[in-house]
Amino acid sequence: MVRVAPRWAEWMRRWPTPADLADASPAEVLLAWDSLGYPRRALRLRDTARAIADDHDNAVPVGEAALRALPGVGDYTAAAVTAFAHRQPATVLDVNIRRVLGRVFAGRSHPTPAPTRAERDWAAALVPTDEHVEWNAGLMEFGALVCTSRNPACEECPLQAECRWFAAGRPADAGRKPTIQAWHGTDRQLRGAIMAVLRAAGPPGADGSGAPAEAVAAAGANEAAGSDAAAASETAPAGAGQVSGVARALLTAGTADLDAEALAALPDRVEAAVLRVRELGDSERVDRLVRALVADGLAAESGGVLHLPQ
Repeated sequence: MVRVAPRWAEWMRRWPTPADLADASPAEVLLAWDSLGYPRRALRLRDTARAIADDHDNAVPVGEAALRALPGVGDYTAAAVTAFAHRQPATVLDVNIRRVLGRVFAGRSHPTPAPTRAERDWAAALVPTDEHVEWNAGLMEFGALVCTSRNPACEECPLQAECRWFAAGRPADAGRKPTIQAWHGTDRQLRGAIMAVLRAAGPPGADGSGAPAEAVAAAGANEAAGSDAAAASETAPAGAGQVSGVARALLTAGTADLDAEALAALPDRVEAAVLRVRELGDSERVDRLVRALVADGLAAESGGVLHLPQ
């Protein structure tokens, strides 16, 4: 909450309505999203805003079915918006709520990866007619603070006397293997570092540091593959010189082929971000992830220069 709240406030200041967000460029949205989570979600949110602006008169539709019809909106988000924004009865099933209900009423240590139809029906029957907003919000908070995944505070729990899981001796679920989401050394970490390079370089047309865009994009001057500045200029589309970004070769070239002068010409924060990418992955791996980011629409390439999509 502490991490997200100021970002949310700034987001709403910049784009107070769906139409405002729909008019923003992908680069602006990705910069504002920063490192809040998977950057693909930022672009999906923009897609959702466009659908709301175009198809719903710039107002978030009411009802779970209508919400689920929006791009990027699933069961949980539709239920949460219905419950907390529209204050209508809904069965919100995030992992915290599912864990509390499963322990208290079913004696299960942890929920399955995804709720079944039977679980949804069972949980829906527990939602009170009145104070349903408080029910959903309270269970969510209770699961986050008391009935936690690894170290639940059972001795302090007001539901201890009614909890089937506690009464059974807090057994582990048969066959369940605790999962710890890895980060260090993963493709997720390296993708995040590559995106950090593009954010540091700034949106198209500005490098975010006051340096000329051409200095940041010192791209084609010395491609590791051997192309020269003239060749890079010939292959770049019109206006490419105004695109802020970083030469792809600075990320993907081997140590022996790295253009140290082009790297040193980058603004300090961009150079540091590039060096971090090179520290985390070898040339082949970085190149593979760069191609994946471009294919996903999270990055773009112009004349050998990588930048945020316009």
